[in-house]
Amino acid sequence: MTTNSVVAGENHEKLEANLKRVEELSQRLVQALTKRSPTPHALNGPDATLYTKAAQAYMQEWMTNPAKLIEQQVGYWGKTVSNFMEAQQALAAGKLTMPERTSERQDKRFQNPLWETNPYFNYVKEQYLTNADAIREAVEAIDDLDPVEKRRLRYFSQQIIDMFAPTNFLATNPDALMRAVETEGESLVRGLENLVADLEANNGEMVVRLVDEAAFEVGGNIATAKGEVIYRNRMMELIQYSPTTDEVHETPIVLFPPWINKFYILDLKPQNSLIRWIVAQGYTLFVVAWVNPDASYRDVGMEDYVEEGFLKAIEVVKDICKVPQVNAVGYCIAGTTLSITLSLMKKRRDKSVKSATFFTALTDFSDQGEFTPFLQEDFADGLEQEIAQEGILPHFLMARTFSFLRSNDLIYGPAIKSYMMGETPPAFDLLYWNGDGANLPGKMFLQYLRALCQRNEFAEGRYELLGEILSVRDVDVPLMSIATETDHIAAARDVYRGVQMMGSKAKEFVLGQSGHIAGIVNPPGKDKYGHFVNDDLSLAFDDWQAGAEHHKGSWWPHWEAWLATRSGKLVPARAPGDSDHPPLAPAPGTYVKVKAAKQIQ
Repeated sequence: MTTNSVVAGENHEKLEANLKRVEELSQRLVQALTKRSPTPHALNGPDATLYTKAAQAYMQEWMTNPAKLIEQQVGYWGKTVSNFMEAQQALAAGKLTMPERTSERQDKRFQNPLWETNPYFNYVKEQYLTNADAIREAVEAIDDLDPVEKRRLRYFSQQIIDMFAPTNFLATNPDALMRAVETEGESLVRGLENLVADLEANNGEMVVRLVDEAAFEVGGNIATAKGEVIYRNRMMELIQYSPTTDEVHETPIVLFPPWINKFYILDLKPQNSLIRWIVAQGYTLFVVAWVNPDASYRDVGMEDYVEEGFLKAIEVVKDICKVPQVNAVGYCIAGTTLSITLSLMKKRRDKSVKSATFFTALTDFSDQGEFTPFLQEDFADGLEQEIAQEGILPHFLMARTFSFLRSNDLIYGPAIKSYMMGETPPAFDLLYWNGDGANLPGKMFLQYLRALCQRNEFAEGRYELLGEILSVRDVDVPLMSIATETDHIAAARDVYRGVQMMGSKAKEFVLGQSGHIAGIVNPPGKDKYGHFVNDDLSLAFDDWQAGAEHHKGSWWPHWEAWLATRSGKLVPARAPGDSDHPPLAPAPGTYVKVKAAKQIQ
């Protein structure tokens, strides 16, 4: 028997084994898909009336300005024919490659040299880019359309463009094809295994696993700062962190993280832990760990988060530390709710908060920004339908919405690596945290969606809660607000506009570089991202930014210097808890370890 015969026999056996695995996986795939509970149709795309309006506006444009549209179409036809002729000429000449050239467009999806040198792949890529440009131009050419509808049309058309990228399909992805050949099909089998595993883990929903979840343990190798849970109710666990200095400032800090995600983004690892850093500066720090709600929390509203979360935490901290006031911090939605709580406290003449710090917190929703497509009635009605059915907004729906704002990076790119390339997701702590989200109580989410996001009642001074009419202008404690340059969730100019409305006579605004997470979790020493300051908050945002002074490195020391002047004298360090609040569990507590149900049955 020849060597070639032996190799052929081994390859045949391997192929047979892979085909058998594919058959088994296909059966598991079908079974996993049958477990999927369908989400309301409105959550999977815009109402058909959007496209009807767009078509009517396009026809109107055609009637009133045909030359403009004809010019666009002729340009599209010309480019298409040019792409085809270029590929045809190369193939007719018997060329398997094309001359290398520097592409005018920098797109990381097309980094493989075959996109430029192979006639087939080059044609596919160039025609895709031509089609994408044609769609965008067609959308921009529609003038007779409401600005909000135009923004939605622009967003959803881009989603279609991204979805049909040639990289998303095996036959037109040279990287995946080359990997399949190199591994004799093993990569495709591993990819199918990854797909089936993701479907099984998410009850039939295709939620791409971004990280190796087995690599992390909350309280084991992430969220390891020392402390104790010293209070617990149905809404939260309150953690007091152990001191690392002999003395601490008299006024404690209570930090409210968002309840959409877990608080340990502020304590991923020792070298970038804001929690550890605050404690090391000589502060008594309390952090709220919110409950991860199930369907039994369907009737929990914003009022419950305020009373049983914010107000109760402040009360407990004052009691343990034997002080009349605390310094409060709110991150993202918890910053929004902290401002609501401060307005309520002013109405009640409660002066328990000495100063407030807001991390990427919106209070004025007059410009809905990138969330415009999701805050219109069709999508909102779909969310309401889902909540009526489930009692909560499942985490995977929120995660999917955020992911589609960066679909190439958070959906298609990871899916290609996992399902087509057969790669194992990386062990990356930030991505682990990103996937470890929380469900949202139905009533609370609808209050937030309707009253704040859609109707902007708090900024307009007509938000009703707990028997009071609340306004952002009631927020009059000394405050500092930190926004970030590239934040796509809480845009800096929108955060700034809300801060301008606040009634405080002592307020600062800091603009950090980077985004919603990296701009906040930016420890001193690395000097990767700087920050901007400007004391004149009377300016329009663009003018404030133009006149702002840039500082290298983290904004944390700037904030701490501001906070120190509002934190009183130094006193002996406090151990967690007291006789009335004995430790209940070591940090990070028990609530933070509860996983969100991906799909409630």
